[in-house]
Amino acid sequence: MNDDDLTAIRAELGRTNELLQRVLAEVAKTPSTHAIFVDAGYLYAAAGRLVAGTEDRRSFDLDAEGIVDALIDRARTIFADSRLLRVYWYDGARRRIHTNEQQSIAELPDVKVRLGNLNANNQQKGVDSLIRSDLESLARHRAISDAALIGGDEDLVSAVEAAQGYGARVHLWGIEAPEGRNQAEPLLWEVDSQRTFDLSFFKPYVSRRATAPAFENASTPRPSREDVRFVGAQVAAKWLAARGRESLVGLLPGHPYLPGPVDQDLLVEAEGLLQYSLRGQSDLRRALRDGFWSHLQSQY
Repeated sequence: MNDDDLTAIRAELGRTNELLQRVLAEVAKTPSTHAIFVDAGYLYAAAGRLVAGTEDRRSFDLDAEGIVDALIDRARTIFADSRLLRVYWYDGARRRIHTNEQQSIAELPDVKVRLGNLNANNQQKGVDSLIRSDLESLARHRAISDAALIGGDEDLVSAVEAAQGYGARVHLWGIEAPEGRNQAEPLLWEVDSQRTFDLSFFKPYVSRRATAPAFENASTPRPSREDVRFVGAQVAAKWLAARGRESLVGLLPGHPYLPGPVDQDLLVEAEGLLQYSLRGQSDLRRALRDGFWSHLQSQY
């Protein structure tokens, strides 16, 4: 090999190193992205058992919208330097036709509802394969760097392995079990990290149906969106007066989401002012938050 050959090789290596440095610089500037994957069957069963003492969905109400917002808020804290892609909500339905509740969840911002089948015994079929398909696809296309998986079935192990094979990190989020475990050990072994949410996290969002609702909507006219927005602004003014501008500064970076406890307080106080239940009414809940945020932003 002569000097000209060595010079050419050195030049080529220099160009290659320069290209690699550019690629690494671009990767460093690209923000991390996370997504939340919720096995609704696990969530209903585990949260119902923990809070209401039963896994029977017919025996309790679950504020899915509140839980979704609380999970998004928690993910923002855990993945501080990352942005949310979306929340994937997996549930079962007969002939894959949305129930009214599933439809209201599908209408929430940043939420994608994916349905498996529900058999004659009310058992989900096909949900695990949907989770695997989404996890693997998003990881393969580098759409996510981190996945928060809320589930407990051993069949999810293959979904975790598939995502990890493409470089994504999978974090298993569980729900406190009154006795023993509600997540399969092989699943716990495979994930990159584990986190368990306790009774205090879910208690605001689960209530037994045996308890009479605070407000009977059948005898009360449905308020308009503008009425609800105005009440949201009223509650925001009261919130700001009680907590001060320092609390507002800490709240604004989370827009358009509210921390779970703040959102729950907003809901309860607004229902008291309206004398009308906003549970399960996603359009009015959004109007309420819009009014709350609009007032806070006008004061900043």
